[in-house]
Amino acid sequence: MITLYSTGCPQCKILEKKLDMNNYKYDKIEDENIMIAKGFESAPMLEIDGEIMNFNEAIKWIKENN
Repeated sequence: MITLYSTGCPQCKILEKKLDMNNYKYDKIEDENIMIAKGFESAPMLEIDGEIMNFNEAIKWIKENN
């Protein structure tokens, strides 16, 4: 299961576009209260099967898994 936590910032849009281009199915959460409750201090964040990744880690994961 993949969840994208997004505020709609430029990096959020890049990550969303890369997920879409690679046909990943994901849930998108834009509720900042949920992100704060999870302890996130920046966005985007990507959660894959419970593992949290920041933007750079998420981009690397997408490249390595295609």
